[in-house]
Amino acid sequence: MAAAPSSNPNAKRVVESAKVWTTLITNTAYLPGLLTLEASLRHVGSKYPLIALYTDSFPADGHAALDRRGIAKKRVEYLLPKVEKSFENDPRFYDCWSKLTPFSLTEYERVVQLDSDMLVLKNMDELMDMPLDGPEKEGKGDRVFAASHACVCNPLRKPHYPKDWIPENCAFTSQHGTPDKAQKEGAPPTAGLAMPNGGLQVVVPSTAVYNLILTSLSGANTSSFDFADQSILSDLFPGRWVALPYVYNALKTLRWKDVHHQIWRDGEVKNMHYLLAPKPWDEDEEFKKKEWDGEKRTGRDPANEWWWESSRRRWAEEKKNGVDDGF
Repeated sequence: MAAAPSSNPNAKRVVESAKVWTTLITNTAYLPGLLTLEASLRHVGSKYPLIALYTDSFPADGHAALDRRGIAKKRVEYLLPKVEKSFENDPRFYDCWSKLTPFSLTEYERVVQLDSDMLVLKNMDELMDMPLDGPEKEGKGDRVFAASHACVCNPLRKPHYPKDWIPENCAFTSQHGTPDKAQKEGAPPTAGLAMPNGGLQVVVPSTAVYNLILTSLSGANTSSFDFADQSILSDLFPGRWVALPYVYNALKTLRWKDVHHQIWRDGEVKNMHYLLAPKPWDEDEEFKKKEWDGEKRTGRDPANEWWWESSRRRWAEEKKNGVDDGF
């Protein structure tokens, strides 16, 4: 399946705000995460709405859940490269190409794309106003978008990950000696393997930039892009993006002992990212009882309780409003 031929066929706002949060949703497996993400944005007092970017695979019960809660939504194309890339070891990456869609949403001045397995703990509306290149630069400037670095430590030692994904090549490792600075500044975009994490992307929509992305999706080199959207962005704009501190995309693995605990501070985190499995909402009662073993990375991660606290608050609010649909 080729990339979508049209950058944004329905360039009409679904909310009044010129600046928005967006999140991609393709199925109901991630719907509990999306709903808690949206509730967490409201809880921290964000001035900006969240839009659910849904593909044709998103089912009717998912739409009903969004509609009951008044969450705005917009249909987007499901993007895939022309040259097929196999992600049999990480099927989640098939969806990740579509996380590049916000670059096409030119009806908005600023889009901050969030993964649905995120939890906002502190207001981060400042991302809507941080300096980035305008669309007139057509992707040729030095501040095309903003994101945090990807962690390339491979702490779970996944054998199919690239051989150079080791702590020595991780941008976060370079910050271990300056933890105070790491709360406020990201390592340079050229640090380590220089790859952004696609979980949070601060974007100034631009037809020219999106066309560069579509052209890349149509090329032959996508077969070498092991991390979908992240790989494309680092390939197209090497060193020409703004590296945010980890607090805006606090990968849960960074908190683990002997990963990047040297820079992690619970109280500084603005946006928690529950990447990898299991997701907090997938935990059954038996799993919740399993004590976390930080050495073996087994059991229930203590940080998951933050998601449960936020979700319990959401469920209580929804029941007051007559919404109790199991999500």
